[in-house]
Amino acid sequence: MKFSEMKYERPDIEASKKYAGQIKQKFIDAKSFEAADKAFMEWDKFTLHIDTMMSLAYTRSSIDTTDEYYEKEVEYIDEFSPVFTDIQHSFVKLVVNSRFRPQLEEKYGSLMFKNAEIFLKAFSPEIIPETQETNKLETEYQKLIASAQIDFDGEKKTISQLFPYKQSPDDEIRRSAWSAEAGFYSEHGKELDEIYDKLVKLRDKKAKKLGYDNFVKLGYLQMNRNCYTAEDVDKFRKAVVKYIVPLADRLYREQAKRTGLEYPLTFADASLRFRDGNPKPQGTPEEILETGKKLYHELSDESAEFIDVMLDNELMDVLSKKGKAGGGYCTQLADYKVPFIFANFNGTADDVEVITHEAGHAFAYYIARNIVPSDNQSPTLEACEVHSMTMEFFGWHKSDEFFGKDAAKFRYSHLFGAITFIPYGTMVDHFQHLVYENPEMAPDQRHQVWRELLRVYMPWMKLDGSPFYGEGKGWQRQLHIYENPFYYIDYCFAQTAALEFWTVMQKSHEEAWQRYMRLVRKAGIQTFIELIDTAGLKSPFEGDALKEVAENAGEWLDSNGI
Repeated sequence: MKFSEMKYERPDIEASKKYAGQIKQKFIDAKSFEAADKAFMEWDKFTLHIDTMMSLAYTRSSIDTTDEYYEKEVEYIDEFSPVFTDIQHSFVKLVVNSRFRPQLEEKYGSLMFKNAEIFLKAFSPEIIPETQETNKLETEYQKLIASAQIDFDGEKKTISQLFPYKQSPDDEIRRSAWSAEAGFYSEHGKELDEIYDKLVKLRDKKAKKLGYDNFVKLGYLQMNRNCYTAEDVDKFRKAVVKYIVPLADRLYREQAKRTGLEYPLTFADASLRFRDGNPKPQGTPEEILETGKKLYHELSDESAEFIDVMLDNELMDVLSKKGKAGGGYCTQLADYKVPFIFANFNGTADDVEVITHEAGHAFAYYIARNIVPSDNQSPTLEACEVHSMTMEFFGWHKSDEFFGKDAAKFRYSHLFGAITFIPYGTMVDHFQHLVYENPEMAPDQRHQVWRELLRVYMPWMKLDGSPFYGEGKGWQRQLHIYENPFYYIDYCFAQTAALEFWTVMQKSHEEAWQRYMRLVRKAGIQTFIELIDTAGLKSPFEGDALKEVAENAGEWLDSNGI
């Protein structure tokens, strides 16, 4: 079914409670495992339908944030979703404590129950009011960013539409674009600080209601950290500073020489990889999608079937336009057993990375779509990001068609970006730890913390003289900080694994794909650490994993410099 034909119905709170109660009673009354299992699967189907309706509302609203109907539906769902979480919480508690748990574990695996126990620790009906308010603030942030109409080049530009100018080889244009963007954020700086300050305090209040010292513990539970701890993350951060930051700094010093710009680099100048311009995809958005189709047809029969379903059923919305929310994501429409890709093409290499990154998520869901129960379809988020970031590297297979004469520049830039992203992503996580460990921190103090972390993780950046970014306010443009606390480090773990996959690709594309499919087919029935082992990779928490990644990538970049 095409996306435009999928019917949305507002999930009714009272009807949902009533139906949930009926299923719960069936589970309670079950005299046999078969009867309990039947009720369990009925519950699974029910929750998937609710999730589908919420995904339809959020997706259609993000495609057009000015659509009044879906704007109201999102407002409703912001209120409804915590109530529905409470409904889920009560059923999960029943299942976890059921006398049929041993048989359910035998049939569906034990990880599902480990995750369920984490979920029970992360929620209580007590925190529904704070969660509803948090949802409203997150939506407020999204709408504020989507509302940007920045005067530039004689037109009104959204933040996504400004992005190509921010990479222009013309120094005046590029710096003006960065300045124009900074102007928007600075104009709304007080509002952005207020939204975040409220979010921090609400999350801290939720944590304390649940008996935790601060939001860090609750944040980890909400991220379903089921195989590593905050101590492991701290160990990873230290390895990033030891192995990745020095390589990234060397790469930026070389970039400064290559582009004839002064080191340390301003934020505007750091965005220019090559003096004659960053690599750009060749052709129209339609031609980019067609090349993407060829890529997935050549990778495997399964990926060919997947991309045909996506394109034939309008399951991608990728063009940037007025009123559209920023960023990109992949969501699932479980009633129809299909994913949906949302993105903002902007004429840069990011367009190709979207068609590989978000499609990596979508492909993994497509492979797992028939696994039951649905809890086993998806692993934790850092493993999901391995799906997407590794698929970006498989995209090199078609880089000559995607980029034409810029193909070599793209491969260099992509690997360069993969390495230099890890310090930034790690810094985002470190920042959030410090913020939530000190929730009473004032906005100015948060800006100062960001500036101090920039000196540790991104020493190639010149802070003095850069409006907004140099003032330690650049974190305000990072959606995940507002909406998905502690998510961002997942990208760094995944990037490490993806770079290990990239190393395998340099020796054997076929072996890399086979190992990738082993990981994807396990879906959500293994932890992140187990999935990494299944793929024959090293855990990012092993000290030498980042060391080897830095050595291998550094050697390739030295040999393939442009």
